[in-house]
Amino acid sequence: MQQDKRLRIIHCFRSPVGGIFRHVRDLVIEHSKAGHEVGILCDNITGGEHEERQIRELMPYLALGVVRMPIQRSITPSDAGALWRAYKEIKSLRPDVLHGHGAKGGAIARLTGSALRVNRYRVARLYTPHGGTLHYDRLSLTGQVALTLDRILEFFSDMILFVCDYEQRTYMAKIGRPRVPTKMVHNGLNDPEFVPVPTQSDSVDFLYIGMLRDLKGPDIFIEAFAQTERALSRPLLGLIVGEGPDRAKYERQIQMAGLGNRLGILPPMSAREAFRTASALVVPSRAEAMPYIVLEAVAAGKTVIASRVGGIPEILGEDSRALAKPADPADLSRIMVEALTIPGWHQINMPEPIQFRQRFSSQTMAKDIMQVYQDLLSS
Repeated sequence: MQQDKRLRIIHCFRSPVGGIFRHVRDLVIEHSKAGHEVGILCDNITGGEHEERQIRELMPYLALGVVRMPIQRSITPSDAGALWRAYKEIKSLRPDVLHGHGAKGGAIARLTGSALRVNRYRVARLYTPHGGTLHYDRLSLTGQVALTLDRILEFFSDMILFVCDYEQRTYMAKIGRPRVPTKMVHNGLNDPEFVPVPTQSDSVDFLYIGMLRDLKGPDIFIEAFAQTERALSRPLLGLIVGEGPDRAKYERQIQMAGLGNRLGILPPMSAREAFRTASALVVPSRAEAMPYIVLEAVAAGKTVIASRVGGIPEILGEDSRALAKPADPADLSRIMVEALTIPGWHQINMPEPIQFRQRFSSQTMAKDIMQVYQDLLSS
């Protein structure tokens, strides 16, 4: 990746879990390899040992280090203190680029960057929603507040980067036409991730990987799993991999459905490690932007069954029979039954591997985003 200038880049985000963290890790590694100095600022009250290990593995690429501090998910009075501390930490690192990810990360990057500009410090301020506030209902009070704040923060932005067309369209529908330049750059994967992952001999029928919270739909998966067993008139095996605030609720749901000995829950692990446990992944989310787990599973040669939400149709195809109605366990179960009973279902409904690889490359993603950084700083 040839670039004009060696940059100092800081990525700001709240929680070091899920797709946002994956996106940031890829950018950190690719841009560090290209000779740029990179750092991250994120929350220190979420994530577990799996995420801590990922941060440790990322350290060789973080010339500007890691700043961990309490950042609440909701809007609270403590946000003022977090912003002040973030400003002091970021000012000492003298970045050229502040790239905020998600609602809280976007606010920190844009507001601290604007404060640096008041002091005549030149820094590019970018924001990638990753869904974030776009998941809120415009008619709810919380949604009105969050979406209005995002609109106001445009005045403190130089560029809004979207990870999929769906995200860009949703932003325009819920917040309005952006008053700053925008660009859409798809998430991408590294070359080793396009190597198929074999399924182990003691595999399960269906796998869920993700946060254990209602937005991601584990409850929908559990209900669809039970309906699939009834439709096939035989027991199945399933696995849920992840952690989150609603774990106890899902454990109760599994027990009440009589699935305790057939549907288990394991703590977070790497996606490719989890892929070994099953040939089919179910993504039952109520809302998404451009989920990495779908990209990773397709690249690993797995069957993917998912809700028709966010940018998932951009991955699997708008007319894909692998897409279920959102928040509809019965429709999800219908597709799960098809995947188990129709010969060649995977080959018919999954993306063509060569075209998929050409479209979703992390090297291309990082190169395109670096070009945005360079263009903003030279303009």
